[in-house]
Amino acid sequence: MKIIKYMYIALFCMLLTGCMNDDWKEPNGTQSIGNPALAESNVITIATLKAQYASFIYTPANTYTQITDDVQIKGRVVGNDIGGNVYSEVAIDDGTGAILICISQNGLFAELPVGQEILVSLKGLYIGGYGQQAEIGTPFTNARNVTYVSRMSRTLWQEHFKLLGMPDASQVQAEVFDISKIADEDYLKSHSGKLMTIKGVTFAKGDGKTAFAPSEEKDKTNNVSRALKGYDNRTIVVRTSTYADFAATTLPTGSVDITGIFTRYRDTWQILMRTEKDIH
Repeated sequence: MKIIKYMYIALFCMLLTGCMNDDWKEPNGTQSIGNPALAESNVITIATLKAQYASFIYTPANTYTQITDDVQIKGRVVGNDIGGNVYSEVAIDDGTGAILICISQNGLFAELPVGQEILVSLKGLYIGGYGQQAEIGTPFTNARNVTYVSRMSRTLWQEHFKLLGMPDASQVQAEVFDISKIADEDYLKSHSGKLMTIKGVTFAKGDGKTAFAPSEEKDKTNNVSRALKGYDNRTIVVRTSTYADFAATTLPTGSVDITGIFTRYRDTWQILMRTEKDIH
């Protein structure tokens, strides 16, 4: 009986090992990230792209158009959704400028970490402005029947980008925000979407009690804007989602440096911190 028992145990282990081997097979070619078949061709700078489509980006009406030219851009990821505050989009910068790419996908930081360089094929995608912030994606119509550039499907995105090398976060350095140009329209155009740091500022509600984004203070987009002392909140704010990992964190009380993706909503700078580590 013991011999039969051991034979059953051995047979079970063999079956279990076979199942585990199936589970741990190397990924096949259909599971790769992005489109490895893309080749660099007709690459233009982000600054050139924004200039070419300025009439669609920098209008209050949230206009957009489809890109029909067979052109590409490439740049490094400087911001993603790792802290839950930059939602369904990544910011890329090529040194000449930055732009947001809107993607209907969670966990983008896993595929597109900060420092990852990518090539993006633009033909067939849409470009426009949401509050005059340059964005790439596809049209979306909201409940108020307003259409603007928003998140493209994950499937479409996978067809339009290629990873270039390995991520290197050391290649990403935040630029110091030039406060003297805070209301300069050219500066808004050239620097919106960039990773920058504003130095030596204090939160207007930095009382040791108020949090970044409590749900009871959220606006219709589930965000909370915090003013900085000495600055009009129509000029610059720190904007935080109530879903951000640090939404319940208390605002600092003293002078700090704040790093984030400096987006714009018309003439207002909106600083999107990526994680809690962006403040020090």
